[in-house]
Amino acid sequence: MHNIPPELLRRVEEKFEAIGQNPKTHLEGLVWAKPITYWDYIQTDALLNLQIQRTMLPDEMVFIVYHQINELLFKMILWEIEQVSSSTELTTAFFAEKLTRVSRYFDMLSSSFDIMGDGMEVEQYMKFRNTLTPASGFQSAQYRMIEFCSTDLINLIDYRFRATIDRNTPYEHAYDHLYWQAAGKNHATGEKNTLIQLFENRYKAEFIRTMEAYNEKNLLARFRLLPAEDRENPALVNAMRHYDYTVNITWVMAHYNAARKYLESNGPPVEATGGSDWKKYMLPKYQRRIFFPELWSKEELENWGEGLV
Repeated sequence: MHNIPPELLRRVEEKFEAIGQNPKTHLEGLVWAKPITYWDYIQTDALLNLQIQRTMLPDEMVFIVYHQINELLFKMILWEIEQVSSSTELTTAFFAEKLTRVSRYFDMLSSSFDIMGDGMEVEQYMKFRNTLTPASGFQSAQYRMIEFCSTDLINLIDYRFRATIDRNTPYEHAYDHLYWQAAGKNHATGEKNTLIQLFENRYKAEFIRTMEAYNEKNLLARFRLLPAEDRENPALVNAMRHYDYTVNITWVMAHYNAARKYLESNGPPVEATGGSDWKKYMLPKYQRRIFFPELWSKEELENWGEGLV
């Protein structure tokens, strides 16, 4: 028989009384509660039933599970960024620790592309990919959220239009000039393709809200609010540079090289399932996307993404 310390009971009472709850009711509930199990806590059965193939080709399962894992990692990344953005007493140590965690997740994402690059038969992929059109990994809303939460909006604007946009520009106008918009537009008419239209129908309103919400609390904005001495802290600066390079160079190039293996493997290059010019959309030297430009030298900025292919 275990003796329950009175101090523990007192803390339980204080906890529930603080939120207007009767402690006796909650203690009574423990009498009837089932023991927790791993499969209930992790929701294993639900998780393992989320993989729905569109074809009978075995390697499609690899493709589905891999992308679902990516989305779970994106969720973890956003979880860490939000802690920095919402912190009321932000310290360099806390900032650096969260950035290191985020970088670790993107390091994992970068190295994991071998799962797709070497883990699917090209012949199978070229068959089941035709059932996915116009869907595309381009349509990962969480990935776009990571971008909005990481840097000032101007750093996500198509490089050709940055001089025409500032903090007074309406969010709607800025949205239409984000760097990734170019991947889904007819450059002659400006008309958006189905890939973009479906994406916007589902997420545009949420994107606009996030752009506005993180305008002054994205990672770069929070960094600028730190004291000058803290902004020169080597651990924090290195963590931010590593994150910037990992997301915008290492991970992008790993994605690009995996795509190139399949899309250029059987003759002339084919277009992405969403119809985008995937080479120009993916290559860093065309995107010119840099989260923390002030932490890089002039030479580093000028040579961003050069010599990678």
